[in-house]
Amino acid sequence: MLRWYKIDNAQFLKDEGITEHKFGGKTICLTWFEDHLYAFSRKCPHAGAPLKNGWCERGKVICPFHRHEFDLVTGKGNPTQHDFIHIYPVKEEENAYYVGIEKGFWQSFLGSKSN
Repeated sequence: MLRWYKIDNAQFLKDEGITEHKFGGKTICLTWFEDHLYAFSRKCPHAGAPLKNGWCERGKVICPFHRHEFDLVTGKGNPTQHDFIHIYPVKEEENAYYVGIEKGFWQSFLGSKSN
């Protein structure tokens, strides 16, 4: 189950490259690429590099340490890498952008008890 968090001032992030943001206790990266907003893991799975220091080209986020590449839509690394990053869903509603973060077990359990 997803919980949707509003991305404050999403339009103003267009010229900021890759930025880190915290939603529901989880820190993730956001970036605009070719007029689409993407949300993904904050660290490269290869060596733990902060992806906020990377860049995007050809529809991929590039890790700043060893140049591993990850598809912004699927999260898949290049075939020889054998790794991936987590991609978070982003939606636009009424001129605002939201990112979907999966609820943890305890969040789901406690949420269902309060209803």
